[in-house]
Amino acid sequence: MTDNHSLVTHHVRVENLCVDVNADNRKSFGIVHDVSFSLQRGEVLALIGESGSGKTTIALSLLGYARRGCQLKSGVVNVGNQNIITLNKAELADIRGRKVAYVAQSAAAAFNPSKRIMDQVIESASLHSVMSSEAAKIKAIDLFKQLSLPSPETIGERYPHEVSGGQLQRLMAAMALICEPELVVFDEPTTALDVTTQVDVLKAFKKAVKTYNITAVYVSHDLAVVAQMADRIIVLKQGRVMEDNETEAILNQPQHLYTQELLSAINKSVPVKHKTSTDVILKVENIVAGYGKINANGLPEIPILDNISLQVKRGQTVGIIGESGSGKSTFARVIAGLLPAANGSLFLEGNTLAANIADRSKQECQQVQMVFQNADNALNPSHTVEEIIGRPLTFFKGLQDAELSARVREILTLVQLPVDIANRKCTALSGGQKQRINLARALAADPSLIICDEVTSALDTVVAAAILALLKNLQTKLNIAIVFISHDISTVKSLCDEVVVLYKGKKVEHGTGQAFCHTPYHPYTELLINSVPAMDPKWLDTVQIHDQNNGVIITENDVLCRFRDRCSSSISGKCDSQKPPLQTLKSGKELLCHLDEFELA
Repeated sequence: MTDNHSLVTHHVRVENLCVDVNADNRKSFGIVHDVSFSLQRGEVLALIGESGSGKTTIALSLLGYARRGCQLKSGVVNVGNQNIITLNKAELADIRGRKVAYVAQSAAAAFNPSKRIMDQVIESASLHSVMSSEAAKIKAIDLFKQLSLPSPETIGERYPHEVSGGQLQRLMAAMALICEPELVVFDEPTTALDVTTQVDVLKAFKKAVKTYNITAVYVSHDLAVVAQMADRIIVLKQGRVMEDNETEAILNQPQHLYTQELLSAINKSVPVKHKTSTDVILKVENIVAGYGKINANGLPEIPILDNISLQVKRGQTVGIIGESGSGKSTFARVIAGLLPAANGSLFLEGNTLAANIADRSKQECQQVQMVFQNADNALNPSHTVEEIIGRPLTFFKGLQDAELSARVREILTLVQLPVDIANRKCTALSGGQKQRINLARALAADPSLIICDEVTSALDTVVAAAILALLKNLQTKLNIAIVFISHDISTVKSLCDEVVVLYKGKKVEHGTGQAFCHTPYHPYTELLINSVPAMDPKWLDTVQIHDQNNGVIITENDVLCRFRDRCSSSISGKCDSQKPPLQTLKSGKELLCHLDEFELA
């Protein structure tokens, strides 16, 4: 492939990079094939493609790193005047963190929970003797300001669990930038963030890259996100470059068929026909839940959910949407019985459902199954696929031996997986395959209701679309009810028959999926919709920052609008002093807001 910038002196130059993997001590095979590209100082390159396309493998090679079982077989990886893949361990240790740095997908996994944030941010500066400890702290505080972190003078004294996910992601960027590296690799750094937090983090990253003239490689599966960061995009498939061009050209005039397919998968949205089932599977009435001790009023010490009610009917999908901290996952845990509600009632097919899973019958546990967000954490890596799917078959159905194996293979076919993976372990499967196994395990119990908690948030666009199509297909075949929890409003609108919007544990909007395709919306829902990145490189520069951490603090007796401090349409003297009314619009949507239908429109 001809380098588009071959006549320019480059800061980063990769030529004919090949990476091999040795699978189970068998003959090695290539996973990255003859990849070449170059970057000028201060330029941002995005690597994009499906899971298994080689984007992270290529990015990690810029740090001289290959995953276990992989080897940087051949090629050149120059950063400045150094060929990274020829350096020994000591030389690599010297440049990592100082010359080249890395921002990972999960900041929570990257920080030590037992150490204060400041000690971890400045650690690299100390290791490389770049500056004194005091100078490093001053530098860190300056970075906290550059990255728009709250309380920059004191946030470093906190522990990782004492800050939000978006703040921790920016703190990880500060850790990477403390030594002012020449090159930074951003590896899916906003994938698990909600849309409003993602806006803040992307703005902070973009500002830092420009301020420090950093050369950057941004790994992602989301074209709309990389459009905000990248000067150029390389589209990868199975370790090969499909297309390499400037961002505008990739978005508006994609040349390769595969790039066109990626864009098509992003833009594809099929509205759901509203199902009118009358058979109520799950009924939730006035649920109050949270964490900590229950006080004298029967309320939790840390309140989360406040008076939540809804119904889920057979064959329907109800979507629960909101930012991090809105109470979505708490609500899922309450339904599953993993977090007993402090108040309110649950009914399963008309019968009272115990709040605590320990008090539920075997049949009730069978009827309500949960599909967790992260398949890597939810699936036992030491078990085969058959053992994972077979466990609920044995526990709930009593299946053994040949009968069990036959049913496992039926379920694998149901979730569109080849039956020959039954004897493989999940560590040998792709992210999309693992999530199908995660779903298959829940379906093995033959439930009436499944709870899907952010099941597509960590998947690439094409694989996520396939999982959503599978859910629709399974629901048609099995007529099961689904509670679908997500921070992606586009996905929820395209999949769900009904949508519930939560803000700080309060239901602020509720209506059919069709009604959510049209205005008016609650101001908070409007914010969520407007925070979804557009396929336009100029979008990030025009969208407003919405800092969710400046909102009101929820107290036990607070009945006012919880969104009032962030609402651009807030009415002084009303929103800050009166309880918001629950109103029903012409479309049938329910909104908790002082604004009437005409003011909202």
